[in-house]
Amino acid sequence: MLGVGANGSPIIADQLRKVPKRDMDRHTIGVSSRTPATRLRKYALTFVALFMFPLVGANPNALAINIELQPSRKIGNEEKREEVDEISIAQQYGVAYLPLMIMRQYSLIEKHASAVGLGNLRVRWNRYPSGKVMNDALKAGLLDFASGGIVPMLTMWDNTRARTRIKGVAALSSMPLYLNSRNPNVNSLRDFTEKDRIALPRVKNSIQAVILQMAAAQTFGEQNYAQLDRLTVSMAHPNARTALLSGKSEITAHLTSPPFQYQELKDPNIHQVFSSYDVLGGPTTFTAMWARGQFREANPKTFRAVYEAVKEAIGILEQDKRYAAEVYIQQADSGLSLDFVHAVITQADTRFGVVPLNIMRYAKFMRKTGTIKKAPSDWKEVFFPEVYADASSP
Repeated sequence: MLGVGANGSPIIADQLRKVPKRDMDRHTIGVSSRTPATRLRKYALTFVALFMFPLVGANPNALAINIELQPSRKIGNEEKREEVDEISIAQQYGVAYLPLMIMRQYSLIEKHASAVGLGNLRVRWNRYPSGKVMNDALKAGLLDFASGGIVPMLTMWDNTRARTRIKGVAALSSMPLYLNSRNPNVNSLRDFTEKDRIALPRVKNSIQAVILQMAAAQTFGEQNYAQLDRLTVSMAHPNARTALLSGKSEITAHLTSPPFQYQELKDPNIHQVFSSYDVLGGPTTFTAMWARGQFREANPKTFRAVYEAVKEAIGILEQDKRYAAEVYIQQADSGLSLDFVHAVITQADTRFGVVPLNIMRYAKFMRKTGTIKKAPSDWKEVFFPEVYADASSP
């Protein structure tokens, strides 16, 4: 039976405990808390987006938030090109996407594109509320590079093997995901009742949903892996965090990710039920970037430039994590303190790297439950070859 984390109480670094709660209460994504003028501008953009929504029809890209989060900078010389002159990339919420944020901050894709003679490649950055919407945009060709949990990537690989051939470009992060609860009677999965609701990014199809199913299989038996699905609610992490902390929502638990899980645990009414590392038996890749095989074949230099940019961004992150924390605060438009973000990304169980880690644990479970029709033979089957050379082991 699953209970608290492997070490008993929730694992949070001492420096996280010392960060004043007020530094976390101001955290917002998409709506700045810093100045009235900035808030007014954000509200205006939100109003425009909501007004335009009925006009966009079934276009998945219309659900993207903050289209072009940061304009591209001109780095190379204009020249005739055989590959695309503009690409679009999407991310979701949290520090797991910090490599992408550093790529934006340093214009690394533009830099590497210029180095291989592609001239001024324009990069558009989008933020999507869920992996499902992002994947729809990717399949439709409205998006060139998606990023998110490893489960949506495996699902896309399985669904597009015949045609668009979507595969992983690079892993981004490995970090534990916590199931937190405000119900004092819930100390294991067996304690949840019909009165509880568990928030996660997307019911059944997100990495959090599959982790919950894996935990349920371990607790109630493999055939009962979906026993808690009826209690789950689709909700973006920032909204779920707010709902859980308020105590006024139907949400009594949240299967989340950094930094949101640590914010929640600063509240004495919130406790950890389990960590994903308890369920999976150790560290596993959380987030990755993926793309269509058709895009890679048509734009090999552009694809390589993106991959090299990911590698360089992770190198910058590892070299100076305090600066990386500053980048997160700026790119996420966050009110979190620098000390808090730095403490989150320097946790001993948090890693950043392009080589995927233990993703076959997900693939085998998803095949067993019918979420995917075919399990890959190994991780290389679901990633493009560029990452192979950087793998120190199979």
